[in-house]
Amino acid sequence: MDIAPSSSASLRPFQIIASPTRSMHTQRNAQTFLCNAARSRLLELGAQALSDVELLAILLPSRGRNSPHALAADLLTIYGSLRGLLVADRHAARAHGLTAAGYTSLQAALELARRHYQELMTCGPALTGPRVVREFLRMRLRDLPHEVFGVLHLDNRNRFICYKELFRGTVDGANVHPREVVKDALAHNAAGTILFHNHPSGVSEPSQADELITRRLKEALALVDVRLIDHLIVGDASVESFAERGLL
Repeated sequence: MDIAPSSSASLRPFQIIASPTRSMHTQRNAQTFLCNAARSRLLELGAQALSDVELLAILLPSRGRNSPHALAADLLTIYGSLRGLLVADRHAARAHGLTAAGYTSLQAALELARRHYQELMTCGPALTGPRVVREFLRMRLRDLPHEVFGVLHLDNRNRFICYKELFRGTVDGANVHPREVVKDALAHNAAGTILFHNHPSGVSEPSQADELITRRLKEALALVDVRLIDHLIVGDASVESFAERGLL
């Protein structure tokens, strides 16, 4: 009796098809492992030991199959740097995968850093050097697309009273009114004042207009016994001091 050979379909090897649920579960486990590993390294070695990608991944939320580490690496590649990412337009960043939750986490972390420097000025000893002030102003003003002119008021022991942005302008400059500066100094009972403004062009070199308004403000403040301590100009890579350059 002849037996017909089996069809080719019946001879195919048995195939194991991965469950989509199992695959997703594996990816989530991998994401959790990477984030936990980064957090463990932070606790053991300090935040300074982590890479930019690791720090960002800790802040960025997991979403579906998107790994926070992969997203962080992609965003840094797209924007070229941490600074580029942190000042990116919210809607444009969303198109690259940064959710509203991720965006708010990054902006909250940035604002905490700014407030940290402001607290150093508020709660610290007398301002005997410009380092803390420079760092605070650089974080606050460096990436603004418009010019901001303001004051830092100090008491008679050079202790910080308040930070105040008084005038805003376009890329080309801001109109500064000496009367308003004097009025604000008197309102806060300031004994000394540090002027500041940023140059959106990124160049911190003082202009002739900067020198002129500084002289006018120094004279106006002197009339009410408020000492002009310094005028700081925030650029892209540096913060220039009028006092250190002998321009006061």
